[in-house]
Amino acid sequence: MAEWFAYDFMQRALVAGVVAGLLCGLVSFFVVLKRLAFVGAGISHSALGGVAIGVLLGVNPILAATAFCTLVAWAIGLVSRKGELYEDTAIGIFFATAMAFGIALLSLAVGYYADLFSFLFGSILSVTQTDLILLVVTGVAVAAFLLLFFKELLFICFDAEAASAAGVPTGLLYYGLLTSLALTVVVTVKILGIVLASALLVMPAATGYELCKNFRGLLAVAAAHGIIAAAAGLWLSYRLNLPSGATIVLCAAALFFAAFVLSPHRRARRRTHLPSA
Repeated sequence: MAEWFAYDFMQRALVAGVVAGLLCGLVSFFVVLKRLAFVGAGISHSALGGVAIGVLLGVNPILAATAFCTLVAWAIGLVSRKGELYEDTAIGIFFATAMAFGIALLSLAVGYYADLFSFLFGSILSVTQTDLILLVVTGVAVAAFLLLFFKELLFICFDAEAASAAGVPTGLLYYGLLTSLALTVVVTVKILGIVLASALLVMPAATGYELCKNFRGLLAVAAAHGIIAAAAGLWLSYRLNLPSGATIVLCAAALFFAAFVLSPHRRARRRTHLPSA
């Protein structure tokens, strides 16, 4: 079993997977509470536009995708908060436009299709030392923001109007949360790919919701879920010669369905949804 950890690229991949899993677990807590799952999916698909801009300008595609996805996240937040469009409508328009923009630009980049495949479906084994440093720095920054403003963000998730009346800077913190979501998506794209990056933004907290009765427990389970799914998925992908990104997501899904079956809340939910006589 230890043989797979003997290679440098596997060590980098494991560290990247664990850090990304922990980061996604923390972010997923607020994604599920604030119902931002579709926003996360939209941002992850928008990353293709940022990658394309980076390729054509000759800059690091991840850095370009970071800036692009952050702008898309802010645009979605701005349009939906002003009531000009429903949030799901804004997301659908922005992420479809960004993907089409990315595909059009990448068609002009000759010889980039192999790298494009890794961005679409993930390539955790190709994580470099630079990628790892970027992931760790991003993870520390996002985690610091979420933990520093944990109570305020929690207040906003449940009642934004009451939070605003209480003096909480709801707009600033909301855009900070969207920025954290965008940063998490971009650094996860290298591991899971654009197609699957949004999966770990939902499943960890959804698993915690099935097993826990308080927010501290939910947050702890979400973080543990992300770490276990990443480590187990990477090991299984090595043993079974399967795509790492897809295997990590399948492990995350297996953990969720196990929690769903064993959930102490299921019986209560069944009683709640029983039709009245």
